[in-house]
Amino acid sequence: MKRCQWADPSSELYIAYHDNEWGQPEHDDRKLFEMLTLESFQAGLSWLTILKKREAFRMAFDGFQPDVVALYGPEKVEELMADAGIVRNRRKIEAAIRNAGVYLSIQKEFGSFACYLWAFTGGKVILNTDDETRTHTELSDRISKDLKRRGMSFVGTTIVYAFLQAVGVVNDHELSCFCHPNHP
Repeated sequence: MKRCQWADPSSELYIAYHDNEWGQPEHDDRKLFEMLTLESFQAGLSWLTILKKREAFRMAFDGFQPDVVALYGPEKVEELMADAGIVRNRRKIEAAIRNAGVYLSIQKEFGSFACYLWAFTGGKVILNTDDETRTHTELSDRISKDLKRRGMSFVGTTIVYAFLQAVGVVNDHELSCFCHPNHP
C-alpha cells in the first residue's frame, strides 16, 4: 500500500496515525481540543516525539477536557513541569491552559468548537489536488488570526495548518496515497 512519504514505514505509531486518523474529518470537540493542544506542543519538535508522548499527555491533561484544563492553577503548572512523560515547556503549558479558556468561550458562542472550525469551509473538506508541500494557506492564516484575536497563543498559521490537516478540514494526503479520496 502506498502512503504519504512522511508516514515512516518503520514506525508503527506513524503508520497507525496516518492510516486511521490523519486527514479524517473530526467533529468531536474533545478530540479537536486534544489535537490543537498537541499541535501547539509539537512546535519545534518532531510529530513522532508527540505521538510517543500522547498517552502521557492525555493523562497529564485530564483527557484533554477543556473545562478541566481551563481551571489549572500554578500548582498544576508545576506538576506538569515535573512530568517527564510530556514536553515540559512552561510557555506551551501555560498557553494550553489559556487556550482551554478561549476554547470554552468559542464553544459557548458557536455551540461547539466544531461548528466554529467547520464554518470556515462551509462544512466541507478542502481536498489536496496536487503534491505541493505547504506550511500554511489563506485558510490557516485566517483561522490563526482569529484564534489569536480571541486570546489563544501557540496557534500560528503553520501550527493551525498542521491542525487542519490532522483533523481533516484539509485532506492533504498525497495523490498516490491510498487515503486520498481520488486514489485509483
